[in-house]
Amino acid sequence: MIRIITDSAADMGDIIREDLTILPIHITFGDQEFQDGVDMTHQMFYERLIESDELPVTSQVAPFAFEEAYKAAKEKGEEVIAITLSSKLSGTWQSANIAAESYEDMVHVVDSENVSIGQRVLVEYALRLKDGGMTALEIVEKLEAEKKNIRLIALLDTLEYLKKGGRISRAAAVAGSLLSIKPVIAIQGGEVAILGKARGSRQGNNLLAEQIRLTGGIDFSRPYVLGYTGLSDMLLQKYIADNEVLWKDHVEALDAVSVGGTIGTHTGPGAIGAAFFSL
Repeated sequence: MIRIITDSAADMGDIIREDLTILPIHITFGDQEFQDGVDMTHQMFYERLIESDELPVTSQVAPFAFEEAYKAAKEKGEEVIAITLSSKLSGTWQSANIAAESYEDMVHVVDSENVSIGQRVLVEYALRLKDGGMTALEIVEKLEAEKKNIRLIALLDTLEYLKKGGRISRAAAVAGSLLSIKPVIAIQGGEVAILGKARGSRQGNNLLAEQIRLTGGIDFSRPYVLGYTGLSDMLLQKYIADNEVLWKDHVEALDAVSVGGTIGTHTGPGAIGAAFFSL
């Protein structure tokens, strides 16, 4: 038997499976600490984020949490594949490895080199391979090879939260706001990269669609997912409708998932994105 373990940065709270364990990232607002997906829903997170003057702080999953999950799996006679968010964005991958030192024969740790919906599609792929009858070692080998083909591309609605996080200057944020700058970002090599900037939502949507095309297109035979930050998926649904040429000949409809605090802290509400395996 094989158990897949991941962290809540993968935004998989809507998937309930007996063989899937999701360990919560911790989110701190002021002096209050919450567990993502346990005592803080995505809706609660964005309500607080919008009201707060300061950014919350997100904390990695501790080694103890992984050790407890590994111990429970061992008692059931399960092998474990732990898939974490990018080691360049969090210490969670390191925590998973520290805990695995006592379970070397049964635990395999995979750095997704991604986060949020990009991490999610890799976890979904692992579950699909498991359901197909692959061994743990075969799955890990496949994940390590194929994770390089995952693309996560997103359009931000505001620069305000990048300013709050110190990632851009206040002057740049003000100028961007006045010009209605919408940056398109991606995860490349496990880190966040800016692919381009557009003026206004329409140009932003076009730039996002262009960047998806530049990847070579979406492999609809493997997992893919769209995500949004904030309290509404209205912007994403408009994007889906405006760019149906990207998907209408491949699938009947596209599902959207809410992106939580691990990424939402830095993007703010109103961001939309797509994660998929490229052709």
